[in-house]
Amino acid sequence: MSKFEDLQLAKPLLRAVEERGYEIATPIQAEAIPIVMKGGDLVGCAQTGTGKTAAFALPTLHRLLTAGKRNPSEKGKRKIRTLVLAPTRELTAQIGDSFAAYGRYTKLRHVMIYGGVSQVPQVRKLQGGIDTLIATPGRLIDLIGQGHVDLSHVEMLIFDEADQMLDMGFINDLRRIESHVPAGRQTLMFSATMPAEIRKLASEWLDRPTNIQTARNSAPAEKVEQSVYFVDRRMKVQLLEKFLQNAISERTLVFSRTKHGADKLVKHLQKGKIRAAAIHGNKSQSARKRALDQFKSKSPPVLVATDVAARGLDINGVDHVVNYDLPETPETYVHRIGRTGRAGAAGNAVSFCTSDEVYQLRGIEKLTRRKIDIALDHPDLTSDVAPPATVGSGKSFRRNSPKPRPKKGKAKSGYGGAKSRSKGATTAGRPSGGAKRRRRPATSSKG
Repeated sequence: MSKFEDLQLAKPLLRAVEERGYEIATPIQAEAIPIVMKGGDLVGCAQTGTGKTAAFALPTLHRLLTAGKRNPSEKGKRKIRTLVLAPTRELTAQIGDSFAAYGRYTKLRHVMIYGGVSQVPQVRKLQGGIDTLIATPGRLIDLIGQGHVDLSHVEMLIFDEADQMLDMGFINDLRRIESHVPAGRQTLMFSATMPAEIRKLASEWLDRPTNIQTARNSAPAEKVEQSVYFVDRRMKVQLLEKFLQNAISERTLVFSRTKHGADKLVKHLQKGKIRAAAIHGNKSQSARKRALDQFKSKSPPVLVATDVAARGLDINGVDHVVNYDLPETPETYVHRIGRTGRAGAAGNAVSFCTSDEVYQLRGIEKLTRRKIDIALDHPDLTSDVAPPATVGSGKSFRRNSPKPRPKKGKAKSGYGGAKSRSKGATTAGRPSGGAKRRRRPATSSKG
């Protein structure tokens, strides 16, 4: 257990940390800060909500204060010495807030640039000279092309949520940005998960990095209680409405797979007299900020979000995360439920699983090595079909799981089980049971 005062951070930084009530560094902070302060490259993997932003922001500010100080005669000619890349506008703003809080007793300057808003104010701030640039890849590429950004003096290059940037298709932008940064810089990569693709990229861009993994890769926080409802797709909305009405929660974050689905869900909840707001990529920056500010207020609405918009959000007091739609990739599930149970607090993660989502559920249980408990408190809305086989049970998942709903034809029951399509349908090679069907009289038709 390490105290911040033992990490030898510069005094202005310690003062800011003490004012925020920080005393004990989290594992990722305790391991990463000394390495970064010494100038080493780093690959950091830790559960979401464990303080990764402070793990790179504090030592970065320390190095800017103590290493390679600017010549006093170069007043007004600040060069960008640190570049932080993040996948979304919200995460960029969040990182900027952290740099502002930790560096409040220094004279260091930083600027955040991202799309969705006018670039004019951002360019104006850049022209004044800064020490740290925090950016999304797309807007940064635009401003580099316009000649507003010079990265030739960058000493530190930091990737936050690197795996998400690759998932969002930023790989070519990242390579272009990396080509503008000096080869001798210090490089850091931080993320909640670190798949093989990221490690391969790290081997190209980092020089003998230290690898830190403070928890098993893709392991959710231990204090987050996880449960799953098996539900027919037609009953999903009713189940969510009933769950929200009964749950004792100050802040609830609901995940939808699509932007259209998020908007549709909000409209339905509002009709049911439940305050709700949506946040996703099609919303303007002002609308997204307004929704987040409301969610952080003392009277928050239910926030319905897509994965991209909610990635990396650090909001205290989120009691429940609801996976209205299960994610396509198991790693995304870990990120989602990491929005609750942050900084050691308890939290709840609830998932709704339909007949065509059981394979995603199986993938999640396999990745997390944990069987998710079945919720049974709304029997009038949930299905009684057997759930997937227990992880590690040795049973066949295909044999013990509900079959996906057929694309055509109506289901016989609420949770899978299509009607027979011909009179000779069989199960496991045997004729199907039940009463004999009445044979239709032969007819002569031309098709």
